[in-house]
Amino acid sequence: MTSPPSDARPYDRGRGGGEPEDPHALLDRARRLSAAGGHPAAGGAWERAATALRRAGGAITPADHADALDATALDCRGGARPAAETLFSHAAELHERSGQLGKALISRARALVTGPEPGATVCAGLAELGERAVGLHAAGRATVAQTATVLLLRCRARADLLDTTPDPAAEAAALGGDLARLVAFALPHRADPAVLGPLSDSRALLGRVTAPDDPPSALAHLWAAVADHGASGRPWPPTEAELLLAGVLRATGARTEAATVLRTAVGSGEENALLRAADRARLRLALAWTLEGPETSDGLDPRGGDGGGGWDGGDGQDRGHGRPRRPGGEEVVSLLTEAVRLSDRSGEDPRLGVLARLRLGSAHAARGRWQEAAAVLEQVLAGPARDGDEAARVRARAWIAFCALRLGEPERAARQYALAAAEARLRADSRCGAALSHRAAHALGTAGAPEKSARAYERAADLWRSVGDHGAAARSLRARARQVRTAWGAARAEVILEEALREAQRGLRGVPAPAERERLRAELVRIREELTDLVAPGADDDTGPGLWLPPDPYEVSGRYQVNVYGDVGGAGPPAATAPGTRVQGCV
Repeated sequence: MTSPPSDARPYDRGRGGGEPEDPHALLDRARRLSAAGGHPAAGGAWERAATALRRAGGAITPADHADALDATALDCRGGARPAAETLFSHAAELHERSGQLGKALISRARALVTGPEPGATVCAGLAELGERAVGLHAAGRATVAQTATVLLLRCRARADLLDTTPDPAAEAAALGGDLARLVAFALPHRADPAVLGPLSDSRALLGRVTAPDDPPSALAHLWAAVADHGASGRPWPPTEAELLLAGVLRATGARTEAATVLRTAVGSGEENALLRAADRARLRLALAWTLEGPETSDGLDPRGGDGGGGWDGGDGQDRGHGRPRRPGGEEVVSLLTEAVRLSDRSGEDPRLGVLARLRLGSAHAARGRWQEAAAVLEQVLAGPARDGDEAARVRARAWIAFCALRLGEPERAARQYALAAAEARLRADSRCGAALSHRAAHALGTAGAPEKSARAYERAADLWRSVGDHGAAARSLRARARQVRTAWGAARAEVILEEALREAQRGLRGVPAPAERERLRAELVRIREELTDLVAPGADDDTGPGLWLPPDPYEVSGRYQVNVYGDVGGAGPPAATAPGTRVQGCV
């Protein structure tokens, strides 16, 4: 039997790790677990059975060996995932040699899904396997459950590609129709527990695909998926369906009901040893998300002010909103602390730990615990830099800088804002870089470095111009004028304010949208007021912009993508389990 990769989940060696029990009893147990369709303990059971048989002078049959390879491949996660394709392919060959053609098609489909080929190639291969499965079923050589599983794997691959198609809505409708037919195919056979597994997964996928366009139907499909999972006798929780269900409930405004679903899932997961640590972490992240909402303060505008009244309602000041308001209480902090611990224990996807720390840091900051927040967020920067983590590092630095300002450390804040701005520019995100440069400039001014502050405001204004945001450029120039006045006098500040005036007027000539027009007009008023104030000493200084955060790291933008919290088409990082590491059940 092929040994599992070194970083696959360790095999279950039995109580106490002692000598194996009766080999035939172990073999029967391994077969039962494999028949359950992706049981998390199946790989360990097969290893124990094979060991016992070897010690008794026997060996497993090719058919059993194939099931063992399937179970081992399903256990390949994280760094071990590339090994899954080879294991599934070998399993398919053994299934064919044993005359198990339906099982062979499932293994070949899983090999395609876990392989390196691009999505379109995978879908084409899965379409061919689906046709073969239907033909085998018609000839009585593949079961309903096997046929449904192969068809479902193709539907999942198509769902993951919906947002890359020329007409995602039309493709989603077509996929929804295929899934409805798949459900209708399996439904008459729901008395068979083996059919209830793929039936549950098909309904969950149908709920995901219909969620953006028909939330009530999606809810019905997802409730049915959870019920079918329970009826199937699968001993592991339906985590994906529960996350999707809570996500659709949140999207329809039923946050209390969503929280109830997730609390129930968290509670049942505590009693279920088969729930992986990564899924435990995701459930806690989703519950915290449900209780507290996105990681932003109330309506803050990216150009530096509070969103409720234009940029800031008048002068870009924080207005005493020292921290974003959060309703979640200490339960949220507890959930996120546990999510950090579980994600570290899992080791499957480092992004999960990064996200948990970002959320925990922001939760501490929302409660005025600036020191605790900064300490957690520094851990994000201390970890190894990985491709795709750049946005997370930018976000962590923005939070750390905000906390540093609240702790009376403007120099530290300026340094973090400047580093965040530089990293944003490296990502070719000039808008984000401009917003962070503006904040770095403010922090430098607070630290008593008007010359450096003026130069930083100038960089911010140039970046705003490069993205065509004349109003934000004018605001940065107006702030620069204050620092220029402090450093070099009113005459030079007047020149900068005149430049800011021309910038705002240039924006008005560009026929902006109504809301932007109002902001530009308000900015013109403030610039003229400051030009007038130059004749009198001691003009009021801007107390600085409130909190603003760069885009959520690992954010998904597709209408049919699922984020880590279970939201379909919602902002936030994509689900770490989609598509390749979704191993329980079909794949």
